[in-house]
Amino acid sequence: MVKMLSKLSIDSEKKVVVVSAIAFLICTLLLTLHRHFTFYSSYDQGIFNQVFWNGIHGNFFQSTLSSQLSTNVIHDGQVPYVGYHRLGQHFTPALLLWLPIYYLFPHPATLTVLQAVLVTAAGIVLYALARVYLEPAIAALITVSFYCANAVVGPTLGNFHDISQIPLFVFGLLLAMEKRCWWLFAILGICVLAVREDSGITLFGIGVYLILSRRYPRLGLAVCLGSLLYVLTVTNLIMPIFSNDISKRFMLENFGQYAEGDQASTLEIIVNMITNPWRLLVEMLTPWFGTLKYSLGQWLPLAYVPVVAPAAWAIAIFPLSKLFLSQGDLVLNISIRYALSVTPGLFYGSILWWAGQGFGNFSKSIAKCRPRKLRPKFRRFWTFCICLTIFFTITSNPSDTLYFLVPTSIRPWVQVSAPEQWQHAQKIQNLLAKIPADASVSGTTWIIPHLSSRREVIRLPGFTVKNDRQEVHQVDYAIADLWHLERYQAIFTAYRDSIRVLAQLMTQAFEEGDYGIIGFDEGVVLLQKDANSAPAALKNWRAYLEKI
Repeated sequence: MVKMLSKLSIDSEKKVVVVSAIAFLICTLLLTLHRHFTFYSSYDQGIFNQVFWNGIHGNFFQSTLSSQLSTNVIHDGQVPYVGYHRLGQHFTPALLLWLPIYYLFPHPATLTVLQAVLVTAAGIVLYALARVYLEPAIAALITVSFYCANAVVGPTLGNFHDISQIPLFVFGLLLAMEKRCWWLFAILGICVLAVREDSGITLFGIGVYLILSRRYPRLGLAVCLGSLLYVLTVTNLIMPIFSNDISKRFMLENFGQYAEGDQASTLEIIVNMITNPWRLLVEMLTPWFGTLKYSLGQWLPLAYVPVVAPAAWAIAIFPLSKLFLSQGDLVLNISIRYALSVTPGLFYGSILWWAGQGFGNFSKSIAKCRPRKLRPKFRRFWTFCICLTIFFTITSNPSDTLYFLVPTSIRPWVQVSAPEQWQHAQKIQNLLAKIPADASVSGTTWIIPHLSSRREVIRLPGFTVKNDRQEVHQVDYAIADLWHLERYQAIFTAYRDSIRVLAQLMTQAFEEGDYGIIGFDEGVVLLQKDANSAPAALKNWRAYLEKI
């Protein structure tokens, strides 16, 4: 009878996990696809889509959109080039794993679906990892916590990003370690490194944990040395082959406070950090409120267990330190992609804490574990924490995905309804239909993802691009959505300047005879090179200019 009740309990907890996974997948898919097709996905979605699109056409990791962000364009004034390799900005060979899927479904929305599936799969692997040590009830709660965490939901609701692969690879690697499946451990370790040039930091934390816990100290030492060598080799030797972005742009933008000139390598930054320990400590802890708020947000879905979990600190402290030591406010936004790199260490450390495993009393025999009991009072507190993190996620409106439910601003009131945005989206689609699939084009940020399945695409105010024949020319089409900027200019002052600049730019383009206005509808204007302006579109455009 006891065995029957136990089996019933296990089946019940499995159902909770399955329902949670399905609910997470459906909700994230519906919300992100709605975000994309209503023109709220933005520039990064376009970059990754163009990288994939170029990949299935044999031009691996090339992107004019990435070129437009390169130091060659920003600092040296060069023209965006179709043959620019994004590997100079971010070394992401793991994206090749998903190229066959994109080949079958070559569309920007494919990446949105892929991201939701990757994170959903990570949660399932997490449950399997938790069940190695824990009873079904706690393992299920940990999994539900993962699917509800702001640091997981927020990044999943945004543009496609490479870090979405990290939880699946890391949880899989840790599960392979627990099962002593070393060939799979090695493969997934390589996959983790291949995600990004800095993902070795996460792997380094796992190596430190293996050493401190004395589980596999030799393996841990090998993991630490291998990951550190990989990061240094890739950032100092391999990425500079493609461009100077890592030393002239990204290192300065993220860690410029440790640089001594107008460029710096990762090795120089690390040396400067180590030789200035006081400054390192201050940078880690400041801004005080932002750092504390971010940490509390990461711990909240696990009911603050990671605070007292040694393994969580050992693994997560390294990707967490990277964020705390970086410049800018975005790194402390728990709803964007960087937060996802911290979560694997926190969740695995929590599993070990519940299992009663610590650095001083770690037992390699699971049978000898003395797991902690989940008391009813703590279960209620944990449930409250999960509900609270869901509330914070919704109210933060990550990546404006919930723009139709959550107002972007209350004073002044700024919100766009779903029917209103769908009507506007249809008008954009009608104008996009006039642009040939093989034409070169420039567009505004929110239109870029829908234009990115082509060789030559850049963002306005850019009009020139260098093609495969090394010829610099003006794009065939330009399309701008000023309506979006209008709706949000009350709270984003930069949008007001953007409206003025784009309006002047588009007007100048057709007045000088280089372009003609062939379409205009509700603040969306379409220009074609060497074309005559459509009288109705020109009239409506001039009336619109007077209004704004």
